[in-house]
Amino acid sequence: MDEQQLLDELLKKHKAGTLKPSDRYTIPPQPMPLQDSVKRRSNVNEVALGYTKTQAQLEALRCLQCKNAPCVEGCPVRIKIKDFIAPIVEGDFKKALDIIKENSLLPAVCGRVCPQEVQCQLPCTVGKKFKAVDMSVSIGRLERFVADWGKKFHDESTPAVAAETGKKVAIIGSGPGGIVVATDLRRMGYDVTIFEAFHKPGGVMVYGIPEFRLPKAIVQEEIDQLKTMGVNIICNFVVGRTKTIKQLMEEDGFQAVYIGVGAGLPVFMGIEGEHLVGVYSANEYLTRANLMKAYQFGKGADTPIARLKKVAVIGGGNVAMDSARTAVRLGAEKVYLVYRRSEKEMPARVEEVHNAKEEGIEFHLLQNPKRIIGNSDGLVAAIECLKYELGEPDSSGRRRPVPIEGSEFTIDVDTVVVAIGNGANPLIGQTTPGLNLNKWGNIIVDENCKTSLQGVYAGGDIVLGAATVILAMGQGRTAAAAINEYLKNK
Repeated sequence: MDEQQLLDELLKKHKAGTLKPSDRYTIPPQPMPLQDSVKRRSNVNEVALGYTKTQAQLEALRCLQCKNAPCVEGCPVRIKIKDFIAPIVEGDFKKALDIIKENSLLPAVCGRVCPQEVQCQLPCTVGKKFKAVDMSVSIGRLERFVADWGKKFHDESTPAVAAETGKKVAIIGSGPGGIVVATDLRRMGYDVTIFEAFHKPGGVMVYGIPEFRLPKAIVQEEIDQLKTMGVNIICNFVVGRTKTIKQLMEEDGFQAVYIGVGAGLPVFMGIEGEHLVGVYSANEYLTRANLMKAYQFGKGADTPIARLKKVAVIGGGNVAMDSARTAVRLGAEKVYLVYRRSEKEMPARVEEVHNAKEEGIEFHLLQNPKRIIGNSDGLVAAIECLKYELGEPDSSGRRRPVPIEGSEFTIDVDTVVVAIGNGANPLIGQTTPGLNLNKWGNIIVDENCKTSLQGVYAGGDIVLGAATVILAMGQGRTAAAAINEYLKNK
């Protein structure tokens, strides 16, 4: 029986009210159609192609429509998951999209990049029945399908804007959190201005996440909608250098400020040779390739990048996967991913690890660089690595990597990309007296995202540390509501 025949048979039972949970359990999880693993190595087009209509309806039929909806507890913005999945079964994709948009402003983004397997899909009853999260209903893929359908077939109207309040709000940073705050407050009638340090808005969605995972046209559509709503966006404006928060409030008349600048300060290993030519932070590497289109190699690119042959990417998170997969697309002959723990401890999404392997990236697990070796011209020539074994769990709950003495060996490379994490850029803290920070430089906020300064709120990575798009959006929604209450009572 093919997919369409299976769907037709199940829909008959569904419409007759005879579809049982046991019938739903027999529906296989729908695989995501992917671009060919060989062809995609030489292009930056999106790898995941999205569900077909038939696949989406079959996957939606796997949902048990649990009364307690445990999946919602795993969603930072509390999308009404079973409610949006039910209309997909009926083919009413507009209704499904409308329900999603009650809580999420960026479904096409979140459906692609959110780690659903550790959020909404982790407590899914279907997954628990089979004792495997990869058997859970693919909520993220269904969200993406509905959002993409909306872009293609539904003429989306601009959100209504309330009467002008006469009050001004500044948003620092145009990432996912900033977009949510700007949209919510503009809907309420506030005069909203976004200040972006880069020359293009979008934050991590344009400079950090590669085109093959999140097409920039999707982000641009969200930015265009903000402009249509009347949100002002000022680029090439570094708050703390161009103007301080105090100047924005005292000189420019902003009554409230939201800080959503992310955590963009790269962390390095502190080992010998990190000064050599050919060593990149993942931030620089991905920004050059994504935002500034270095993959075009001079044909419309905004920045140059060296042509690479052998690349070592250090780290095991999503940023490391993005960097390694980008190196493949930049023409590297060999790409090594070096990670000091085992694959089980990798924080990267399982599907990103799978895609990286398909694209020929070699995983060097339980290994870590001890030093980077240069040639006489000061260029990277190799890395000397040390082998590790796993010891007792550390504060993260993962087993601690323990070096094996005398296990050194070298790998010949011409490029090293360090992707072991980011910290808070100190600029905002250094130029904003009275703003309380923790020992890592992150801004301290209360449950309403309010900082220690009157009228100043913050959220996303600058508060949480390196987190996710959906967590930043959740904090943005909380901050917008709090700013509205503050300004109404001022």
